[in-house]
Amino acid sequence: MLLLLCVLLLVAGFSAASMAADPNFSKAERGRYLATAGDCVACHTAPDGKPFAGGRPIETPFGTIYSPNITPDRETGIGAWSDADLYRAMHSGIAPDGSHLYPAFPYPYFSRLTREDVSAIHAYLDSLPPVRSQRPGLRLTWPLGHRFLMAGWNWLFFDKGGRPLGDNKDAVWKRGAYLAEGLEHCGACHTPKNMAGGDENDHALEGGVIQGWFAPDITGNHQHGIGSWSQDDIVEYLKTGRNAHSGATGLMAEVVADSTSHLKDDDLKAIATYLQSLPGHEPGASERASVAAIKAGGAIFADSCSGCHKSDGKGVPHLFSPLAGSAAVQSTDTTTLTRIVLEGARTVATPQQPTTAAMPSYGWKLSDQEIADVLTYVRNSWGNEASPVSASDVEKVRETLKPPTQ
Repeated sequence: MLLLLCVLLLVAGFSAASMAADPNFSKAERGRYLATAGDCVACHTAPDGKPFAGGRPIETPFGTIYSPNITPDRETGIGAWSDADLYRAMHSGIAPDGSHLYPAFPYPYFSRLTREDVSAIHAYLDSLPPVRSQRPGLRLTWPLGHRFLMAGWNWLFFDKGGRPLGDNKDAVWKRGAYLAEGLEHCGACHTPKNMAGGDENDHALEGGVIQGWFAPDITGNHQHGIGSWSQDDIVEYLKTGRNAHSGATGLMAEVVADSTSHLKDDDLKAIATYLQSLPGHEPGASERASVAAIKAGGAIFADSCSGCHKSDGKGVPHLFSPLAGSAAVQSTDTTTLTRIVLEGARTVATPQQPTTAAMPSYGWKLSDQEIADVLTYVRNSWGNEASPVSASDVEKVRETLKPPTQ
């Protein structure tokens, strides 16, 4: 028995050493890390589906696109793709058959990736078990179902390689820019879009609406962005989903769970260095809130909110987010704030912060006007200064949360 155990240990050790020495294994492992940084699994996994087998519905202002299968199945996945095919898709938005991809696949950002990194990602995807899975067809507004139209979109809005970045920066800043602007494709959510879905690069990373959420300003702006966060604050948020200022919910909770919580601390610090260097735009003057709205909202806050967020708006750091001085509270768009009040929210669980914090739903209890008043109060108390919220603003968000009529 002892002899058998020794043999098994020797075989296992030999196998592990062989894998470590195998350049293909090392390349695939590097690709796994890069694919994690790119959060590929989030978009390419359907609810209750197998990882990377596609079929997840991606809601856009122009209809629904279903993500493709990127497992190595040769018929329904990308098993027949070469390195060059994947590089072309990620750099030019063109599939092996010559058809155009939709920018819901963020090739405008992935076009920053080096050929070596794309090849490593391909090696990792090739190492996955093949899954036979055909995605549903497109459900886009006519005539956008015709892919050739994307050639015109690319001509208008696609700058291959992305917007220019600083050449005189150090290696840490450049690594952060490569991750944030490329693999992590932060601008896909955090940069506002024009009517055709192209990036408004003059306001890069200053916040954008996506799938019923407002992805906030992540520039160094102090009122609306993350200018008041330290580098450690940013790293902690990306690593754990929480810091003394905020907690990740909604789409960002997925990003933290599937991507940033698995990144090396050096890469997170590089991302923080890059984001802190972005000045953003100084906010314009805010519309003044009425005394009546502030008074009504204050009464609602005292009754329903102060138990967790405290009467001074400071909350309980790392548990109940502070509202005083919060950039998210003072954001230019109140979609996410309103949605959280209407349907509640829960922070993401990560290995570093396994215990989640939750906020209950108040949509059943408070009217549109009451929610507007309490949000107006919060956005204009404890030193906060932001435009008031109207009942019609709340009504619009409430309508989007209703299940679609069959």
